[in-house]
Amino acid sequence: MEMALAINGGGREGNKQQNQMDAGKYVRYTPEQVEALERVYMECPKPSSLRRQQLVRECPILSNIDPKQIKVWFQNRRCREKQRKEASRLQTVNRKLSAMNKLLMEENDRLQKQVSQLVYENGYMKHHLHTVSATTTDASCESVVVSGQQQQKNPMPQQSRRDANSPAGLLAIAEETLAEFLSKATGTSVDWVQMIGMKPGPDSIGIVAVSRNTKGVAARACGLVSLEPTKAAEILKDRLSWYRDCRCLDVLSVIPTTNGGTIELIYMQTYAPTTLATARDFWTLRYTSSLEDGSLVICERSLTSSTGGPAGPLSSAFVRAEMLPSGFLIRPCDGGGSMIHIVDHVDLDAWSVPEVLRPLYESSKIVAQKITSAALRHIRQIAQELSGEVQGFNDAVNGFPDDGWSVLGNDGMDDVTITINTSPNKFMGSQYQASACYPTYGVGVLCAKASMLLQNVPPALLVRFLREHRSEWADYAVDAYSAASLRNSAFAIPCARASGLPSGQVILPLANTIENEECLEVVRIEPHPLAAEDIPYTHDMYLLQLCSGVDENAVGACAQLVFAPIDESFADDVHLLPSGFRVISLDSKVDGPAPTRTLDLASTLEVGNNNVHRGGADARAYNLRSVLTIAFQFTFESHFQDSVAAMARQYVRSVVGSVQRVAMAIAPNRLSSFDGPKSLPGSPEALTLARWICRSYRVHTGAELLRLDSLVGDAVLKQLWQHPDAIFCCSLKSNVSPVFTFGNQAGLDMLETTLVALQDIMLDKVLDEAGRKMLCSEFGKIMLQGYAYLPGGMCVSSMGRPISYEQVIAWRVINDDEANHCLAMMFLSWSFV
Repeated sequence: MEMALAINGGGREGNKQQNQMDAGKYVRYTPEQVEALERVYMECPKPSSLRRQQLVRECPILSNIDPKQIKVWFQNRRCREKQRKEASRLQTVNRKLSAMNKLLMEENDRLQKQVSQLVYENGYMKHHLHTVSATTTDASCESVVVSGQQQQKNPMPQQSRRDANSPAGLLAIAEETLAEFLSKATGTSVDWVQMIGMKPGPDSIGIVAVSRNTKGVAARACGLVSLEPTKAAEILKDRLSWYRDCRCLDVLSVIPTTNGGTIELIYMQTYAPTTLATARDFWTLRYTSSLEDGSLVICERSLTSSTGGPAGPLSSAFVRAEMLPSGFLIRPCDGGGSMIHIVDHVDLDAWSVPEVLRPLYESSKIVAQKITSAALRHIRQIAQELSGEVQGFNDAVNGFPDDGWSVLGNDGMDDVTITINTSPNKFMGSQYQASACYPTYGVGVLCAKASMLLQNVPPALLVRFLREHRSEWADYAVDAYSAASLRNSAFAIPCARASGLPSGQVILPLANTIENEECLEVVRIEPHPLAAEDIPYTHDMYLLQLCSGVDENAVGACAQLVFAPIDESFADDVHLLPSGFRVISLDSKVDGPAPTRTLDLASTLEVGNNNVHRGGADARAYNLRSVLTIAFQFTFESHFQDSVAAMARQYVRSVVGSVQRVAMAIAPNRLSSFDGPKSLPGSPEALTLARWICRSYRVHTGAELLRLDSLVGDAVLKQLWQHPDAIFCCSLKSNVSPVFTFGNQAGLDMLETTLVALQDIMLDKVLDEAGRKMLCSEFGKIMLQGYAYLPGGMCVSSMGRPISYEQVIAWRVINDDEANHCLAMMFLSWSFV
C-alpha cells in the first residue's frame, strides 16, 4: 500500500516536472497558429489570463499550447513591436540629422564664400585708399573709392531693352529670376543674419535668417519636412492656405515653357495690418521648373517698368508693392522627405505710410514671422482650422468695398470708424443662409474699429492681460447681445447702458500649434446677477478664441486676441464673426527687465508724486512703440441699424479707454511704482467691510488685527490696505466655490491681479490640493469657533506663479446684525518661489 502511494506520488511529481519543462521550452508555432495569435494581438495586445484561457478553448489549433506559452508569445510580440517602432523613430531622426548636417555644411560654405568676398573687398578698399592718399589729398578720394566699388559690384553694362510681352521674353525674365533667387537661397548675394533663438535640430522649425543692408526687407528659412517635393510644391503654391494676410490670389495666365516648366502671371492682394495704413497688392511672374539634381524651384518676382512684361490690374484701394526675386527651393532627401529653402524679398513702399508706422514695413523680422516661418509651419501640418477666425478679423479691419463694406457717417468724432455690410455673400455658408427667421427684413454686419499708438507696452504682455482679465474691458450686456443675435432671439440693444452685469470667465483649451505660438480655446462667460430681476436675462455664453504671440521671447513682434461667439447649433463650416485686438510692435526694445506680472490698475494710475520720478530709468531702458487695432463685429436688423451703430461706437470707445488704463498700468516705466503706496477703494462699502473684518478678528481671537490710535475717517481701511500680510475676503456659499470679494495691497500683489479681476478668481483655483483639504476639514471649526489656524503650504497666483506661505489665519466675518457676511483669510510671510 505504501509502495503504491509512493509510486503514485512519484508519478505525479514526475508529471509536474514534465509540465514545467514543457512550459519552459521553446515552442515552434505553425503559420496558422501565428495568424490566429496575430488576429488577437491586433484586437488586444495585452490579453488577460482569462482571455488567454478562453483563446485556447475557442481556437482548436491552439489547444495543444499551454496558456503560459501564449503569454510569453504576447510578451515577445509586444517587445518586437516596441523595438520596431524605436528603430523606425531612430531612422527618422537619423535622416533628419543627416539632412540638417548637409544644410549646415552648405550654410558653412556660403559663409566662407561671404568671408572671402569681404576680405577681397577690404583689400580692394585698402589698395584704393593707399593709392588715392599717395596721389592727392583733396576730398575727391571718397568719390574715387565709391566709384571703384560700384564698378566692382556692377562690372556688367546694363542689358538692352527686350520685348518681355512675348513668351520668349517672359521666359528670359523667368530664367533671370531663377538665377537671382538661387543666389539668395544658397549663395551670398544677400547678407543674411540668423535670427536669435533659431537653433537647428531634428524637431526645430529650421534655420531662419533676415537680411541686412539690402533693398527692401527679406527673410530666409531652411527646414526639413516629411513630404515629397511635388506635394510640398503644391502646398506652398497655395499661398491662401498658409499666408493669413493674403486676401486673394488670381492666376490670370499660365504659359508652358519648352523646358517643361510653367510661367504664371499672378495678381495678389494682401491685408493691411492696421486701419491706419493702406493694403498692398502685387503683380508678379511665377516660374516653376526642375533642376538637374531633381530639385523643384518655384521662383517669383514683380513685373515692373524696369523688368518689362505685361501690365497688371490696378485698384485704387491698394498700393502697389514690389516682390524682388523670391521663392522656394525643394530638394529631395535620401530616405524620403524634402529639404526646403524659402526666400521672401519684398519692397512694401514704406514711404507711403505715416512715419510712425514705417517700422512695420521696414522690418525683416515681421516678414520672417508672417510669411517665411508661416510657410514652414503650415507645411509641417500645423492646424489649418485656426486660420478661418483670423481671416474674418482681417476682413473686418480692412473693410474692402468689393466685399460689400461701406463706411457709415460718424457722430462728429473720427476716433471710431463704423462700416456695414449687407451683402448676402457675408452670410454665405453660415447659419443665416438656411435660417427661416429673417424672411421679411434684412440682416447685416456692422464693424466698429479703431487704432491707437502705444508707448512702452510689450504686445505680448498686453494681449495676455486682455485674455486673462476680460472683466477689465468687456461688457456682459454687449456679449449677451451678440450671443442672442446668433440664436435669432430678441434681446435689448444695450445702447445707453454704461456697463453690464459682473461676469467671470472659464478658459477651456482646445488645441495648440507645434511650437505653442498659438492656442485655440473656448471661453465660457458666466454672469453673476446682482438682483433677482436680472436672473431671467442671464445665461452662460461661449466664445471661440484664438490667442497668439503671447510669448515675449518668440520670433516676431505681433500679438493678437481674436474671438467669436459660438452656439451649440453651429455647423462645422459656419462663418464666424470674429472681433478682437491686434498689437504690432513698431520698434525693438533694448535690453531691460521683462515684465512678467499683472499690476493693480487702480493703484498704478494713482501713484503719489514721490514715485513718479522712479520710472525714468525704466523708460530709458525701453523704447518700444506699438500700434493697437481694435475691431468688433455685430449683426443687426435693417430697422435697428442706427441703434446698433450707436451702441457699437460707444462700446469701442469704452474698450479703448479700458485698454489705455491697462496699457498705462503695465508699461515698464510704471513697474517701479508698483512697490509704492496704492490707492484705496474709498467707497462706503469698503470702509464698512474693513470695520467688520477688524472687529470680527478681535471678537473671535481676542487680539487686535491693527494697531489704531484713532478710528476717525478711513484710518481702519488705510491700515488694513497697507497691512504687510495678504488679507482676503471670500464668499460664504455652500453650493458654489468660494470667490474672492476683497483683497488688500499685499493680497493683490500676491495673486498678481486687480480689485476688479479678483472677483473672477475662485479660492479652490489658488490653493493646492493639501490646502483645499485642510480648509475643508477646518471649515466646521471656523463656523463654530469663529476662527482657525491653517498650516503653511503652497498656492498659485493668477499668472500661475507658485507662492509659499508659513501660516493662514481664517476667521468668520460678521456684520452689524451678527450675521455671517464672508470668510476672511490672512496669509502670513508669503513669497514667490
